[in-house]
Amino acid sequence: MIKVAPSILSADAANLVADVKKVSGADYLHVDVMDGQFVPNLSFGIATVRDLAKNTKTKLDVHMMVAEPERFISDFIEAGASVIGVHVESTNHIARAIQMIKDGGIRAEVVVNPGTPLTALEDLLPMVDQVLVMSVNPGFGGQKFLPMAIDKVQRLSNLRQARGLEFDIEIDGGISEENVKDVYDAGVDIAVAGSYVFNSKDPESQVEKLKGLTK
Repeated sequence: MIKVAPSILSADAANLVADVKKVSGADYLHVDVMDGQFVPNLSFGIATVRDLAKNTKTKLDVHMMVAEPERFISDFIEAGASVIGVHVESTNHIARAIQMIKDGGIRAEVVVNPGTPLTALEDLLPMVDQVLVMSVNPGFGGQKFLPMAIDKVQRLSNLRQARGLEFDIEIDGGISEENVKDVYDAGVDIAVAGSYVFNSKDPESQVEKLKGLTK
């Protein structure tokens, strides 16, 4: 069964804690951090992670869409992140950034954009706990799923098996009941879902529906 990480980018920012409580059955909360430089948008920061950590027991999956993320990794670890994902495209020192996360005692994730080939991160696979495959272009919520992500996930899953590695595969962007079974069958362990969950009348039932479709 797939794990689900609702993206708070689609939650009500004015009532964030209340919305988070509506998805208590989620495995993670996905927190998008955007700097307006690596992606053309601004979103949550260190204070949001710190406040969420005080108000929920759900693990916080912090997705850093930030140029030179190594500048802020220690702060997010201290704030209460359980997972930190850094884009392979965001820094010239991606191995250093991953090692900083691991040295902080939490799960380290490398993230890859739709237009970036898997060859850009193959050498990093033994280092990481998770790989996040973007199934939309990063920076905005509510985008349509890019089907080419399924092939990328399948190839990544094959690499994992061939090398005897144990990292989780996460996917982010346009996930719904229409495609969750396809990505799960391709090898995804964790699905990020934003608008599908929080733009519904019953966010908790949407989380359970995604899980139920992959039993």
